[in-house]
Amino acid sequence: MGEQVPIPAARPIIGQDERAAVDRVLRSGTLSQGPEVAAFESEFSAELVAGRECVAVNSGTSGLHLSLLAAGVGSGDEVIVPSFTFAATANAVALTGASPVFADIEAQTFTLDPGSVAERLTSRTKAILPVHLYGQPADLEPLAVLAQQVGAVLLEDAAQAHGAQYHGAPVGTFGACGTFSLYPTKNMTAGEGGMVACATGTLSQAVRRLRNQGMDHAYAHEVVGLNNRMSDLHAAIGRVQLARVHGWTAQRRANAAFFDRHLRGVVVPTVRPGHRHVYHQYTVRLAGALAAERDRVVRALEEEYGVAARVYYPTPCHELPALRRFAPEEELPRTARATAEVISLPVHPSLSDGDRDRVATALNRVVAGAG
Repeated sequence: MGEQVPIPAARPIIGQDERAAVDRVLRSGTLSQGPEVAAFESEFSAELVAGRECVAVNSGTSGLHLSLLAAGVGSGDEVIVPSFTFAATANAVALTGASPVFADIEAQTFTLDPGSVAERLTSRTKAILPVHLYGQPADLEPLAVLAQQVGAVLLEDAAQAHGAQYHGAPVGTFGACGTFSLYPTKNMTAGEGGMVACATGTLSQAVRRLRNQGMDHAYAHEVVGLNNRMSDLHAAIGRVQLARVHGWTAQRRANAAFFDRHLRGVVVPTVRPGHRHVYHQYTVRLAGALAAERDRVVRALEEEYGVAARVYYPTPCHELPALRRFAPEEELPRTARATAEVISLPVHPSLSDGDRDRVATALNRVVAGAG
């Protein structure tokens, strides 16, 4: 192929409105946590989590960490998590002093398998933490039942799932806390940051206290806390993005529907009835492939067609050097298969019609050639 403009895996959309919002904050002189953060929390609550009280923090990982702490998770506890996810999910658990317990995923949805969770419940299980991976809701109802059976708390990692729905209700509203990421590549961004949607005032107060050095009031440190505050600069960006995220989600879903119709030789995403997928990633399977074969397809897409496909995630959490001590002998067959087979294609709302055609044509040709 000749020279082509590369199609990136992600493309944050930052325009004049975001720049104007930052300038407004700079002119105000209030740069740290202030009125922009408060407004962002209120608006995020109304737009994405059905009015749940929201607490803004400096990253999605911080949100997970503070959610766990607010729920009382600590040393000696166990938290059941998927291994097929970004390491932040398990890292947040380990940072509390608790142990992440890794469960397998459902083969078709890549989300936490309730049957695998049931096998790992113990008297030490303090929480179950599903991930709405790629923007696909996890199967929350059976997970909530399992949590109730052992007196554990259900939390949600909704880092990739702004606007996703489970049987008509937004993700982030089922668990005691639901955490969203606002990293640049997510479905909306604040430049960096996170948002925690809390089921009760007690939980939101705890998260607010923990994010602010353990203080409810200036210099009155009720608990040992952290500096996990969001700045007004980031909140101002987030407020602009929030006003556009529904339109961007509609475009992501339209792009995904196009790929569903036009891709050949791969397994396209499965969406369960009653689930609304928001396609942070459009992730296909190269069924039966070894990781090396899949990696050759990814390289060919980029080198021959300029399509930046990615692998999320090539190594499961329980095999990472930082986390393998929690599950040295664990075998998770569906997780292992996913790490070898998955390819995430560009699905972001900046794709043109020509981009979509090129992505689909490239994948179809490369996969046919690989076969």
